[in-house]
Amino acid sequence: MKRAVALLGMMSFAPLISANESPLNVATTIGMIADVAQEIGGQCVEVEAMMGPGVDPHLYQANASDVAMLRQAEQILYAGYSLEGQLGAVLENFSHNKPTLAVGPSGIDPAELMTSQDVYGIDPHLWMDVSLWAQTIPAISDAFTAARPECQASIETNAAKYEEQLNALHAWVAESIESIPERRRILVTAHDAFGYYGRAYGIEVEGIQGISTQTETGIADIRSMTDVVVEREVPAIFVESTINPRTIQAVIEAARQRGHEVAIGGELYSDAMGDANSADGTYIGMIYANTRHIVEALGGSLAPMPDALSEWAGRWEIAE
Repeated sequence: MKRAVALLGMMSFAPLISANESPLNVATTIGMIADVAQEIGGQCVEVEAMMGPGVDPHLYQANASDVAMLRQAEQILYAGYSLEGQLGAVLENFSHNKPTLAVGPSGIDPAELMTSQDVYGIDPHLWMDVSLWAQTIPAISDAFTAARPECQASIETNAAKYEEQLNALHAWVAESIESIPERRRILVTAHDAFGYYGRAYGIEVEGIQGISTQTETGIADIRSMTDVVVEREVPAIFVESTINPRTIQAVIEAARQRGHEVAIGGELYSDAMGDANSADGTYIGMIYANTRHIVEALGGSLAPMPDALSEWAGRWEIAE
């Protein structure tokens, strides 16, 4: 918190720039928001994400260049529900001086939120349910249209097309997960980021660590997860791109000592997307890659690629 307060002191706020002839300058915290924003805004926006591949937003500490980026932006988009940790104080301060949108609270029906028994209160990993993340589209579209009314028609067209893609992706994930034999529909990951995914697509989720990566993983957590893996004869468990794999390795070794071999089913994207300029560096690609790893490792088969995603698949030379 001291660091957040110090950063607040570094800020010198400027009035919102009115430059309708240029793209709207948008700053976001996580890549999952940045990609949605770019798809909706198209050529009418320039979007920059503060946190790139492999960055854990739970632990992220802003620096001077981040504050400069936020100060220069015309609009700021962030997840909300405390995902960004102590950065939340910085974002809240900016909200008094320029349009700053928490896309989770602003766009998603509160009745569909999952509660947690920790400091969060609400599980912030909303993007794991594609149908929930699609609910952020109208709020982002409205924010962009308000700033660039001359782009309204383009933004509305982009938003409708992207919503169609996400609806198709949601159905594809559900069909693919359903192909996994029922007794194998259990997803064991490094931390509890996949609750919305499990609820939406019918797969049990077990995380070694809690919702926040700020919590410590102890011997009891490893032992408890090993019991689950051995008793349920789980064939594969998963590491995450933003989490040290040591806890997963510990469970694998503990299970081996008890006579059960369990494999690493692949690396999943939880709190960050993949590398920029790759399929995994898009929100659709992030969900696609996660689902592919889960389905293939647990004995299912991927559903055919929906027509609505053919353009996205062709762009990244993905054939299913």
